[in-house]
Amino acid sequence: MLDPRLESASHLVDAGVVRDERLSVLPGLRHAFFTRRGGVSTGIYTSLNAGSGSHDAPEAVHENRERAMRYLGLTVADLASPWQVHSPDVAIVDEPFGADRPKADAVVTKVRGLALGILTADCGPVLFADAHNGVVGAAHAGWRGALGGVLDNTVSAMESLGAERGAITAVLGPCITQPNYEVGAEMMAGFLDENPANERFFAAGTQGDKRQFDLPGYVVARLAALGVAAGFVGRCTYAEEERFFSFRRTTHRGEPDYGRQLSAIVLA
Repeated sequence: MLDPRLESASHLVDAGVVRDERLSVLPGLRHAFFTRRGGVSTGIYTSLNAGSGSHDAPEAVHENRERAMRYLGLTVADLASPWQVHSPDVAIVDEPFGADRPKADAVVTKVRGLALGILTADCGPVLFADAHNGVVGAAHAGWRGALGGVLDNTVSAMESLGAERGAITAVLGPCITQPNYEVGAEMMAGFLDENPANERFFAAGTQGDKRQFDLPGYVVARLAALGVAAGFVGRCTYAEEERFFSFRRTTHRGEPDYGRQLSAIVLA
């Protein structure tokens, strides 16, 4: 089921890549929310699986990452992608990580030519840019990270590098949307403990104590409350099987593993 907001969202889809106009118009940077299209992986990982934590063939994942980086005019050696653990932690980056990646769920930099990458398969990839001051960021915002403060901490880390909050644009990429995201009442309780007004992000579920959670609505609202310009590309990872990997869809089908799509941003 597609979220009705998807039809009116401001986005560009070109050759298997989703880009957003709010970032595209900013000078001196490149970005991409990559889909599952355009890679070499097969089977359940077809085809642009960028997840090194998956059980896909390592050489296929490496080639997929190389293809993604070539789209941005770089090589995989220019990519800094953290070991994501659903935390509020942010790493300030000045060089690629190599094999020793920090455990964090957001990365920020002011180094030109260094791509910041986030992997997702239903959680929200958020790309940040202050083009005027030359600072970018990328965050992995599932419900735990978003509630725990990963977005807030990303903005603060960017400010520590010289960004100005009012000059930051943040865009949420493809993620699971409310019609396809049923959760338990206990999960909703955590959001209400933080702020009773968060009830607006939950709708009645299909049974009893279940609720439908609006992850994009919550993420964009939290970003706006931080004082940054924020938007959503309006693509649902669960609903659009031909375009996106989805952890929840894989779980519902009882499949053994799932692919991950890459989202990246770089100061040109």
